[in-house]
Amino acid sequence: MIEIKNVSKTYSGKVKAVKNLSMTIQEGEIIGFIGPNGAGKTSTIKMMTGILSPDEGEILLNGLNIVSNPLEAKKQFGYVADNPDIFLRLKGIEYLNFMADIYHVEVSLRRERIEKYAKVFEMEKALGDKILSYSHGMRQKINLMGVLIHEPKIWILDEPLTGLDPQSAYALKELMREQTSKGNTVFFSTHVLEVAEKLCSQIALINHGEILFKGTLDELKSKHPGESLESIFLKVTSHV
Repeated sequence: MIEIKNVSKTYSGKVKAVKNLSMTIQEGEIIGFIGPNGAGKTSTIKMMTGILSPDEGEILLNGLNIVSNPLEAKKQFGYVADNPDIFLRLKGIEYLNFMADIYHVEVSLRRERIEKYAKVFEMEKALGDKILSYSHGMRQKINLMGVLIHEPKIWILDEPLTGLDPQSAYALKELMREQTSKGNTVFFSTHVLEVAEKLCSQIALINHGEILFKGTLDELKSKHPGESLESIFLKVTSHV
């Protein structure tokens, strides 16, 4: 479960990127976090993951406060950032073992998971190469594998489908469904409205740091009968 309670974030004392934001994501849910550029999506995610601290409010991950109990809270989730350019001088396999070491995944189990996810994302032949040599999509895939290696209860993904080929994008969406079928939680931001429409149990629509809507797509569409998600999105965000 993810609980965000009255969270605000201001940059340089002037720009309020997130304004008194509150929402709860239950176990077993895939929630799509949708909004235009500069809406506050990445700021919210960085506070959820402990990269930034909120100026006000609190964030609980499976009951653990990310600010006051960061180490235990960070064990609850796996995070894929919007920029996959990390640890570029490591080989793919070195990065995966590094991530497994951090989360104390024992050797036989990590081998099994590396083999599984390398096959899923078609990365078997690339693990011996440096991440620096990878394409953008391959870097995204190795980051995803690093997240999955300790099988976190919560996934926090910032634009996870960007750069993925169709096969890998399909595989990730299936893994997201599998995750929630186990009673776990997936929170991901996206600009691809069709993905949110097909994949999410709920969506949260944000603009100018404020939640404009949170609920099911059926609930949103009932407020705008006969319109597509895209037209609803454009209408709602243009009125803020």
